[in-house]
Amino acid sequence: MSKFFDRLTPELMEFIGAQPVFFVATAPPQGRINLSPKGMDTFRVLDEKRVAYLDLTGSGNETAAHLLRDGRITIMFCSFDNNAEIARIYGRGVVIGPEHARWPELAANFPKLPGVRQIMEIRVESAMTSCGYGVPRMHEMSGRDTLEKYWLKRTEEEKQKYWQTHNLRSIDGLPTGIAETTTPGSETSSRNRR
Repeated sequence: MSKFFDRLTPELMEFIGAQPVFFVATAPPQGRINLSPKGMDTFRVLDEKRVAYLDLTGSGNETAAHLLRDGRITIMFCSFDNNAEIARIYGRGVVIGPEHARWPELAANFPKLPGVRQIMEIRVESAMTSCGYGVPRMHEMSGRDTLEKYWLKRTEEEKQKYWQTHNLRSIDGLPTGIAETTTPGSETSSRNRR
């Protein structure tokens, strides 16, 4: 049976911290719904009403575009072991780029990983647990280092160029805010003054 919460309980925090993968869903007021799997050591519970995850550079930047436009976000965790449980966090998110005044404070919660793009900070509006009886057990789940190796071989300038080529707009053409970040030789962006 589902249970609803207006904040993250210690039990929810413990469950979330034990999961190696999480899923992020966002949508603009009109357009495609985005659902992204995330892994590595990139999710943190900051307190009972705030969570954040470290966003690494990928082929798209849908979540940022949707948060800038709408703010709504759902994060789902499901266990793949004998504990058949699912937890969801419903909230409002903001995009924090490396040039933002709050970046050092938030980035201190995460390991230093190559290819870092943004931090998504989420204010928890509610949370829900439910059974995961239909989720398969997967005992051999292990981390994948492909993304980390990819960005270890590239310079900061190459990462910035990748952002400009692949991360400026969502699939639906919405701006992601990445154009406002600092690029080589440019001044500090307007996002830093928020």
